Amino acid sequence: MPASLVVWILTALLIVGVLTQRWWEPRLEARGVPVRRWPWRWWLVGYPGTALRIVTTWRRLAYLNGLSVSKHPTSRVIGRDLVVQGQALKPKPPRLSWPVPTATGLTLRVLLHPGQTPAPFYAAARAMEHTWRVHSVRVTSPRRGQVVIDVTAADPLAGEVPSVRGPAHALLAADVGRYEDGAPWLIDLRRVPHWLVTGATQSGKSSLLAALVLALAPQKVALVGVDCKGGMELGLFGGRLSALAVDRTEAVGLLSRVADEIQARMRWCRTWGKRSVWELHDEQRPVPLVVIVDELAELYFHDGSRESRDEAEQCGTLLVRIAQLGAALGVHLVIAGQRVGSDIGPRVTALRAQLGGRVAHRVHDEASAEMTLGDINADAVITAQNITEDEQGVAVVATGGRWMRARSRPVSTAEAAEIGRSDPPVNPFLTQSDPVTFEKGGVAA
Repeated sequence: MPASLVVWILTALLIVGVLTQRWWEPRLEARGVPVRRWPWRWWLVGYPGTALRIVTTWRRLAYLNGLSVSKHPTSRVIGRDLVVQGQALKPKPPRLSWPVPTATGLTLRVLLHPGQTPAPFYAAARAMEHTWRVHSVRVTSPRRGQVVIDVTAADPLAGEVPSVRGPAHALLAADVGRYEDGAPWLIDLRRVPHWLVTGATQSGKSSLLAALVLALAPQKVALVGVDCKGGMELGLFGGRLSALAVDRTEAVGLLSRVADEIQARMRWCRTWGKRSVWELHDEQRPVPLVVIVDELAELYFHDGSRESRDEAEQCGTLLVRIAQLGAALGVHLVIAGQRVGSDIGPRVTALRAQLGGRVAHRVHDEASAEMTLGDINADAVITAQNITEDEQGVAVVATGGRWMRARSRPVSTAEAAEIGRSDPPVNPFLTQSDPVTFEKGGVAA
């Protein structure tokens, strides 16, 4: 489509939107109609204005950031070995597609000139944000010869995420908030078995754990907690937890029991000739088990005595074993802490390497963000450092090398009390107090 036609269409939409906002909106507001909450403001005012700014500034933006090529060669040879390189007199920017609107911004597709690579476009993303006056720009290259530019017009994570009950999800999938592109933030423990959640005090770690418990509570999933702060956080969920350890001595016992459960599930799978519990039939499969640890550092700090050091080392060993062996056996880890580095205690880095899902809330220093996201992406570390104190619950979520900002939804005291009154699954452990007989056809408890 010709650029001039695009400009005319966008200008017409913008004029209609401005007139509507100035004349029609006040009349409806006077009648009590909450039109300011309607999405039409973006579609008729925000989108045309942003798209028009993109189309009209694209040529100069491409020229200043080295994205254009010359229509004619600009180099000439003087003598035998001297080449003089000049500026392009007729710069030709890459072809820009029609700006396609989305719920939170718009999407553009750029066709690269022969010889161009996506690297200069990645570097120019910050310049695009300032030129187009938008919240963020993300550049990707899903196909050879093309670059896709995703523009987020305004911060979609501003304000709290509504606490609503959505549709039921698959087993071990929890809807805990929303991503910056408006999509639901789904923590799927079947796809990413173990998660690490970090952040400073009052950054939103406990809110995320509460949202996770709220989403998993209706499912047939056993939840066990380790909260060495006296159970002040996880203790709110009371009866829904199959077990709760409130100090390190209890944590050693609970984690030892989880490790024994893993061994029992190994024998159970071997009895049926399966490599994981997910290959078993529903009536044969043991209940999935999610271990939630709040404030990991409390498990490693010791007073210098031999007994205290031994407990801390035992906790570290048990957590690593659970992370290494639990995924195929339906045992999952969600670990939260302010810092998760080698300075806390032994085997922490080995544990962190096993936690594929990473969530970094607001941090006080670069090292804390680096511990969580440094092996994923350097840009994610910078983004985590830019989270402010006013953005409680906002975090950078990274899985499989990809990352995105997200915000967890708050859990009210009434919702926490409702969770606490619910009952956990019956006999979630194969390793009950009484001997367990492994016989084909069922598990005797």
